[in-house]
Amino acid sequence: MSIWIGRILSAVVVILLLADAAINLFAPGVIRAEMEATGFPVNLAPALGIIIAVCAVLYAVPKTAFLGAILVTGFLGGAICTHFRLGEFFTPPQIICLFLGFAAWGGLYLRDPRLRQLMPLNMV
Repeated sequence: MSIWIGRILSAVVVILLLADAAINLFAPGVIRAEMEATGFPVNLAPALGIIIAVCAVLYAVPKTAFLGAILVTGFLGGAICTHFRLGEFFTPPQIICLFLGFAAWGGLYLRDPRLRQLMPLNMV
């Protein structure tokens, strides 16, 4: 049962990341205001979209999922730091990134027995 919960959680993470990548790649005008507010020129949106898509694909493939989780976490951490730099604390983008990072690792933990062996969580 936990494997299926992990797969579903991981699928949600991948879908959200690919949706974000698609917006960056194909409709950067939609996020122009947000990018400019954070200090990123909108012409970097396609590059960010490619990075997000690569991270999502690496996370989705079982053999590279661990690397993908590390890269996803790094990307989301950068997004959180960008908002901290602007003086924003506990804003919706930060909370979403935080929960997405937890979901990525939680999904991987539940679907990969090797990670559970590496980091056993004994609930007493």
